[in-house]
Amino acid sequence: MKRIAVLTSGGDAPGMNAAIRAVVRTGIAKGWEVFGVNQGFAGLMEGDFTPLKQRDVGGIIQQGGTILGSARAPLFKEEPGQLKALDALKQAGIEGLVVIGGNGSQTGAHALHQRNFPVVGIASTIDNDLFGPDITIGVDTALNIALEAIDRLKITASSHKRAFLIEVMGRGCGYLALMAGIAGGAEYIVIPEVPCNPEDIAKELREARERGKKHGIIVVAEGAEYNAQKLVEYFKERKDTLGFELRASIIGHIQRGGAPGAFDRILATRSGAAATQCLLKGQTGVLVGLFKGEMTTMPLSEVVGKTKGVDLRLLDLHRELEQ
Repeated sequence: MKRIAVLTSGGDAPGMNAAIRAVVRTGIAKGWEVFGVNQGFAGLMEGDFTPLKQRDVGGIIQQGGTILGSARAPLFKEEPGQLKALDALKQAGIEGLVVIGGNGSQTGAHALHQRNFPVVGIASTIDNDLFGPDITIGVDTALNIALEAIDRLKITASSHKRAFLIEVMGRGCGYLALMAGIAGGAEYIVIPEVPCNPEDIAKELREARERGKKHGIIVVAEGAEYNAQKLVEYFKERKDTLGFELRASIIGHIQRGGAPGAFDRILATRSGAAATQCLLKGQTGVLVGLFKGEMTTMPLSEVVGKTKGVDLRLLDLHRELEQ
C-alpha cells in the first residue's frame, strides 16, 4: 500500500479534525502518501482529492467541524454512484480509505467494502446512536455544551421563577437528552424511546413548585414525539396548570460547534491511529472505536442497518432522584 485517503461524512462532530490529523500523520509515518477527500462521498465521486502533509494538519486538533467538509450525496447510495467513486479512487491510485462518520457514513463505507475496496470506518457522531461503540467522537463535547446551556438557563429561570423546555439534538436517539438531563438536574426528560404524556410534565412542575423550587427544567430530545415546539403549543392555553411561566430554548447546532474537549481529542487520535494500523495489517471492512473500554474493531456488516438504544435504567434512576 502506497496511497490512502480519508474523508468525513454526515453531520460534523467535534474531534473529526483530530481524527483526520491522526490518520494523516500515522499514515505518513508508515511511508504512505495521504489524501483528503473534500466534501465527503460527493467529493469522492468527483475525485476531489487533496494531498495532505504533516504541516497541512498542524493546528487543527483543537478546531471543531471538519477541514475536509461534508455534503449530502444521495447518488452514492446507488450502484452508479459507488462505481463512480471506485473509478475515481482507481484513477488517483488510492489503495485504502478511512471514513469518519456515523450511521450513514459507515453504510457507505460498507458498500465500498462489499465492492472489494479496502475501507476502515471511524465512529463519529454526536448522537451516540452508532451500533457497537461505547461512545463516539463528538459526544462528550456536545454533551458538555448542552450541560453548560442547562446550567446557564437554570440561573435565569430561577431569577424569574420560570420553567424552561431545553431541546437538544437527537433525532432518533435520546442519549444526549438523557445524559444532559441527569447531569443538569432536570425535573423531566423527554426522549424518543419512551412515550411522553404532557400531563406528567405538568404534574412534575407543579410538584416542584410546591416543594419550593424557583425554576423548572425539562430537557427534550429534538426527535421526541413531543418536542419543545409541540409542548409549548400544548401548554399555551394552560399556563396556570404548570405553576411556572414556560419558555423554550432550542440549542440545536450549537452543540456541534466549538473546540473538542480533551476526551474527544484523545478518542479521535487513538481512532485515527488504529484505522491506519488496520489498513497496514489488511484488516478492512471494520469500524474502529471504543468497545467496552478498549480501542478495537467490529465488522461493518454488524454495524450497518442498526442503531444503539439508550439504557432506560438511567431514566429510572433520574425519576428516583427527582422524587
